[in-house]
Amino acid sequence: MPTIGVAVAIPEPWATELQDYRTSVGDATALMIPTHITLVPPTVIEDGTLEAVEEHLAEAAEAVSPFTVHLRGTGTFRPVSPVVFVTLVRGISSCEVLADAVRKGPLEVELTFPFHPHVTIAHHLPDAQLDQAFADLADFECEFDVGEFHLYVHDAEHGWRPTRQFALRPAD
Repeated sequence: MPTIGVAVAIPEPWATELQDYRTSVGDATALMIPTHITLVPPTVIEDGTLEAVEEHLAEAAEAVSPFTVHLRGTGTFRPVSPVVFVTLVRGISSCEVLADAVRKGPLEVELTFPFHPHVTIAHHLPDAQLDQAFADLADFECEFDVGEFHLYVHDAEHGWRPTRQFALRPAD
C-alpha cells in the first residue's frame, strides 16, 4: 500500500537554502524530504486508489485560488513535539482553506495535532540543535506566490518524491 502526502512546495532558491540548513544542523531526514508546507501528512492509501486520490486533488485545486505566502522567523512545537520551523506570517488562512479542501473524501484523515502551516527546519534532534536552528533562522524571510500543490509518494530508497502537480483555480 502506498504512502502519500500532499504539500505546497517551497520554490527555489529558498527550498535548497532551507533543506541545506536542515541537513547542516544534523537532521538526516532532510535529504529525503523536499522543503514544503504539509497539507496532508503521510497517509497510507489502499492499493488501486491512487487514481481516485488524484481526481479528488484535481477537484480540490479548482476550489482554491492562488495566494501569497510570506515566511519570516522561527517557531517551535516544543515541548509537545521536537520540531523547529519557519513561520508563515502571510498565507496562513489560505493554507488552511487549501488543506481543508484536500483533506476530504479519500484523504479525510484524522490529524494527530491541529493544523498549523509551517516549514520544518529541524525535527527529532537534541535540544541544543533545536535551539541552534531556532536562533540561526530567526531572521529568515522570503515571500512567494502559491499557484499549485503537489502529491508526493514515499519511496523507501529515495524518500518523498512529487508525482503530480495540481494547479490552483485561476484568480478571478
